[in-house]
Amino acid sequence: MATTAKTRSVTAHVPVQLAEKVDLMAERLERSKNWIVKQALSAWIDQEEERSRLTREALADVDAVRVIDHQAVQAWADSLNTDTPLPVPR
Repeated sequence: MATTAKTRSVTAHVPVQLAEKVDLMAERLERSKNWIVKQALSAWIDQEEERSRLTREALADVDAVRVIDHQAVQAWADSLNTDTPLPVPR
C-alpha cells in the first residue's frame, strides 16, 4: 500500500499569460495544472539549491586562495577564437 505525503495549498498570483501557458501545458501533457505547477516549483527549488551549493563551494575556494587570475582566464578566453588556443589556466 502506497503512503500519501502530506500536502498544503500554496496560493500565488501569476500573470494571466503564464497561467494560460500552464493551462496549455496541462492539456498537452494530459496532466493536472496542480501537477504542472508542482513539477515546475520542484525543478526551480532544485536549481536554486544547486546554485547555493556551488556558490558556497566557490566562496570556500576563494577563502582557501584556490583562484585563477582574471587576466589569465581572459587571455585564455580570447585565444579560443585563434588558431593556437592557450591551455586552460590552472
